Amino acid sequence: MRRAALSALILLAAALEFVAAAHAQNPGARAPSYAAIPKDHDNDIKLYLADGAIAAGADALTRMPQDAGLILWLAGNQFFAMDDVVHAFQQNNPGLGVGLITLPPGRLLDAISAGGWTYNGRDYPGLPDVYASVNLGHLKQLRQAGLMDDYAIYMHNELEIMVAKGNPKHIAGMGDLVRPDVRTSMPNPVNEGIMQFYIRKVLERRGIWNQIAAGKECVSCQTTPNNWFTAVHHRETPDRIRAGTSDAGVVWKTETLAAVRGGAAIEGIQLPPDDSLRNEVSYAIGALTGSRHGAAAARYLEFLATPAGQAAYAKYGFVNATAEELRLKPIPQ
Repeated sequence: MRRAALSALILLAAALEFVAAAHAQNPGARAPSYAAIPKDHDNDIKLYLADGAIAAGADALTRMPQDAGLILWLAGNQFFAMDDVVHAFQQNNPGLGVGLITLPPGRLLDAISAGGWTYNGRDYPGLPDVYASVNLGHLKQLRQAGLMDDYAIYMHNELEIMVAKGNPKHIAGMGDLVRPDVRTSMPNPVNEGIMQFYIRKVLERRGIWNQIAAGKECVSCQTTPNNWFTAVHHRETPDRIRAGTSDAGVVWKTETLAAVRGGAAIEGIQLPPDDSLRNEVSYAIGALTGSRHGAAAARYLEFLATPAGQAAYAKYGFVNATAEELRLKPIPQ
């Protein structure tokens, strides 16, 4: 226990050094508080207990330090697959509780640098054992801070346009998103990896980024009369389409499938490879150095490379990684 506690302290100290380094680059900035989890996101915070029960929200955050033998902070667009993924992992690791937070990877990185979360007015200090993003650049930042050494690519995805069932606005491609009669719900460019690294690149290449963003980079905001930037897009966009406040939004293909499984009256518009980026989108994952549950973190990364781990994700529309991609390797400079 003393050794585990010491490792946790070392990791927290490294995170604080990460904060100090960021502050040194911008000395006029205020010292950050814990990163905020948006309200009403209990379903993105789970604790899979060893007895099979699942706690959520503030209850899960409160119990994680004592009841989780592994803590995962993963890019939010895989939230709908995680019950099956974690339960498959627990089958080979009986008695192990698993804590999980699924939010945009930039927001997760902010929480690592701040040393924890604020949710519903309460602080929850702590760090994950495993972090995953839709962009290797986030993991490079952790490597530069001395918080992560190795990584693997564990699955792939692609972009598509989500619309109401029947496609009443007859949207056929990216260019239709800036038509005057189309209202869009788009991931924000501040901490949503899908926008930061993928959608924005496509929109800029097509010359329509400025028509959507109007020079604004904000969260949960109206950028033009027709476009809304979300806070956590993987739930907001289908909700806005169902509510009739948006007509379309770019999402991961897997999110459309999840919304349809949940009974939403929506569908997806497939995009050509240059716009879907189906040959480019990769999910990167690694264990934080000196993490409190290092052995369990290593077992989880090994599990992702097994047929059971890959099948748990493929069931929800994710594309399997290759054996070479799944092999742990040093994070590049």
